[in-house]
Amino acid sequence: MSLQSDVDDLWHRYDDGLTAGDVTDGDRAVLDAFLDALEAGEVRAAEKTGASVTDWVANEWVKRGVLLNFGLRETERREYGGVGYYDVLPLRDTDDLAAGGARNTPDGTVLRRGAHLGDDAIMMSPSFVNVGAYVGEGTLVDSCDTVGSCAQLGEGVKLGANTLVGGVLEPVEDAPVIVEEGVSLGAGCRVTSGFRVGANSVVGENTLLTPRIPVYDLVEEEVIHGHLPENRRAFARFVESSVSDHDLFEGGAYKPAVVATHVEEETLEATRREDALRE
Repeated sequence: MSLQSDVDDLWHRYDDGLTAGDVTDGDRAVLDAFLDALEAGEVRAAEKTGASVTDWVANEWVKRGVLLNFGLRETERREYGGVGYYDVLPLRDTDDLAAGGARNTPDGTVLRRGAHLGDDAIMMSPSFVNVGAYVGEGTLVDSCDTVGSCAQLGEGVKLGANTLVGGVLEPVEDAPVIVEEGVSLGAGCRVTSGFRVGANSVVGENTLLTPRIPVYDLVEEEVIHGHLPENRRAFARFVESSVSDHDLFEGGAYKPAVVATHVEEETLEATRREDALRE
């Protein structure tokens, strides 16, 4: 049987009432093998099916495998840095990172079991990458960053300090947050609710990207929701609200928006990666 069929079988049994107390050694082996495959990057919570940033679909069986590792494990006391904590999953073993040139600085970089960190990636402390997340080769996760469960980061992504990349674990049919290769997110950005950021885009500091906030794409002259096309420079602005003429709002009312333009060469130069950091 394949790993997918093993996970599917466990899911059906779980749906029929299987509990953590009923799990066999064989079941635990499947759960562990699944987490190993996530960490190795052999399976991913979403995959791209076409050329556009909108062409990402969820791998439902992978997201079910993550959920099973919560539903079929008991909470245990564990230790990290000499401090006890309680969780169903341990932290990820990082002994394999050196071989690929990845780095995680001490005192606060936390990789949960089932997270993938690509070759030459860097995690600065404090930062956190959750189960099912994929961090591509050469990507920088800076201080105070969070990468949520099942979020997918491409190669050469740069997360500014204090940036949140949310995940989407439920429902299983929904694709998680996607940040494609070469993207630079400025400090304090928030990307949530399955939003997708196209390749080689540059997003200004403190920008919130979520499907509920419109993106005014000045390149194609259209208003879009849920994604930012590739090769865009994006930044937060406020636009006139539909309630701006209400008597309660003297001087008008405004709502948040994101404006997207072409990426200019000087903008790309400002986000240039230094090879010395990754050698």
